[in-house]
Amino acid sequence: MTDRVYPSSKPTTNGGATVPAVANTTAATANPSNTKPQLRQPYRPQPQYHHRRHRRSNCHCNFCCCCFWSILIILALALLAAIAGAAVYILYRPHRPEFTLTSVRIAKLNLTTSSDLSTSHLTTLFNLTLSTKNPNNHLTFSYEPFALSLSSSDVQIGNGSIPAFTSGTKNSTFFRSILSTSQDLDVESVKSLRSDLRKKTGVALTLQMDTKVKVAMGKLKSKKVGIRVTCEGIKGAVPKGKSPSVASVANSKCKVDLRIKIWKWTF
Repeated sequence: MTDRVYPSSKPTTNGGATVPAVANTTAATANPSNTKPQLRQPYRPQPQYHHRRHRRSNCHCNFCCCCFWSILIILALALLAAIAGAAVYILYRPHRPEFTLTSVRIAKLNLTTSSDLSTSHLTTLFNLTLSTKNPNNHLTFSYEPFALSLSSSDVQIGNGSIPAFTSGTKNSTFFRSILSTSQDLDVESVKSLRSDLRKKTGVALTLQMDTKVKVAMGKLKSKKVGIRVTCEGIKGAVPKGKSPSVASVANSKCKVDLRIKIWKWTF
């Protein structure tokens, strides 16, 4: 095997003149098979994690902005509603209607039990006189028919109704109603009712009236709202003979509560 001779990299002198050395590239170009071809690496795209992070950060930022503006709009609407309510209260000074139980006459209150003690039957008849007052100067109340219920110790002993009417400003309305029932009672109701009938102080009665009312303020009219009027403090006695007994209503008080119904529940 022969040795290759490579020229010196040092410059040679030719008659005093310096000649630069020329690199020997003929061997490499003459035999290209001796050079190894360069292999290309396959292209592998790098996962763009920063783009995903950027998108997630943008979504989070947009969600926060939506929440912020939603809360701000709700607070603004609540503030406007509070201002409107305060303005209405200052201008109109609204008050709830007032109900008063004037008299209660008990014409019949009979509780009979069969000879074998298997069934008990209740028969009642009551005459009621009530009044309602509208203390407002600018509000008018339009009532739907009332459903009346009279009870003693949670035992219902009378039902009745009052027709629809309208109570104008600074107006008082008087009306009468007849409540009655004829029904069989269970054992627990009979025990509770007999205990009340034997009291010397009289039978404690509670009157409930349910209806819906619409409020009008000039040309403005509200939607129908359910109300319940509850009158307590009534003391009655079982009538003797054919003459009715008069219940005591001196200590009776009636309160008005709103009845708000949401789906299946009433508050």
